[in-house]
Amino acid sequence: MSAPDGGATADRAARLRALPGVDALAARLRADGDGGAPTAAEAVAAARVVVAARRAELLAGAADDADLLARAREHLRPTLRRVLNATGVVVHTNLGRAPLAPAAVDAVAAAAAGYLNVELDLDGGGRGQRDAHVAGLLRELTGAEDALVVNNGAAAALLAVAALAPADGTGERRVVVSRGQLVEIGGGFRVPDVIAQAGARLVEVGTTNRTRADDYAAAIAAGAGLVLRVHPSNFRTVGFVQDVSVEELCALGVPVVDDIGSGVLATGIAALADEPPIRRSIAAGVAAVTFSGDKLLGGPQAGIVAGTAQAVAACRRHPLARALRPGRLTMAALAATLALYRDPGRALREIPVLAMLTAPEGELRARAERLAAATGGTVVAAVARVGGGALPLVDLPGPAVALDPPAGADSLAAALRAHDPPLVGRIADGRVLLDPRTLAGDELDAAAAVVRAVLGRA
Repeated sequence: MSAPDGGATADRAARLRALPGVDALAARLRADGDGGAPTAAEAVAAARVVVAARRAELLAGAADDADLLARAREHLRPTLRRVLNATGVVVHTNLGRAPLAPAAVDAVAAAAAGYLNVELDLDGGGRGQRDAHVAGLLRELTGAEDALVVNNGAAAALLAVAALAPADGTGERRVVVSRGQLVEIGGGFRVPDVIAQAGARLVEVGTTNRTRADDYAAAIAAGAGLVLRVHPSNFRTVGFVQDVSVEELCALGVPVVDDIGSGVLATGIAALADEPPIRRSIAAGVAAVTFSGDKLLGGPQAGIVAGTAQAVAACRRHPLARALRPGRLTMAALAATLALYRDPGRALREIPVLAMLTAPEGELRARAERLAAATGGTVVAAVARVGGGALPLVDLPGPAVALDPPAGADSLAAALRAHDPPLVGRIADGRVLLDPRTLAGDELDAAAAVVRAVLGRA
């Protein structure tokens, strides 16, 4: 074994001795004033973490220099930040999916400011039901007899299967699903796993590309008591294919749970033509339809179970319902979003997802030209996407602003993301593209300011 390098050991010891004291670094942080001075307690907490981390780095052999003041400032900065989305992906999962309508934002602020009657019956003074704040709206908008809300779409599917799959004579609960619908969504969430977690046994019918009504009927005759229909939202099978409509499934004589995913309430939007509407499933006679609140519906993260009064009551009684229930902020935002759908024209204007999907070409062109003029970029033809695991074959053509980076597209994209506020674009053909479709009107100037700051343009 070789002897330790005396010079390296001495240098490391010198670097350790040069580390500032926690109080000294905290004092510098409070005096720095960049972004507002922290309190004394906040400054000491950040300094303690940063100095300890740097000491560990030096003991591990680090020989680089480090700006501890910058690290301390970064430690105090919230990790959850407002991001400027210029990717052209409307429902961007990594960026929080659907931005909320102004009415929903106001509702969240009001709900957060004090107490509210989440589960209080103001008329009678007894305990109320938190679903009451949205159930009436969902009945009105979908035609369902009742509805309840959980914390996301996957939870809605899990709860519906767990609560509605009946036991056969042997006590087994069997759920029939087409092989072409045994999908996986983001994060490794798979339909077979949902059924297993619900305490039921999966019965596969048909083939990957073709399933007939007779396949379902045979499984039901053999004891399957529930049909789960899953919309393959994030892929499409084309060519020699066949599936069974929701109307045909509801005629088979057993309860049907229709997991349609994205939650389309709006009508008349060409881009959404291939997504199953909620009203169709309810009209067909499903026991329950499940869908998300934060995708194409345009509200907060939530999962919704709507259907017959009997089915929803069974879901509400199930022990999972309490474990999966949302909080008051979600309920406030969802109620405000649903209320906008009473006026379809207003919903198209004010729900950001719908406004982005229906933005006129002329408006997008004007915004792109404004952004290009402010950044020195070039307006080019591009294609945006719906995102959120929905409509994978739908193109949203429109203009984008291309930036030719002096040091490579990856480097420029990273610098834009590192700015405050972060600006997230996409890379195509060696350039960074900024798509105005997913930038709100009041975000264009902020996006341009980020680009100018990063590129050093006046």
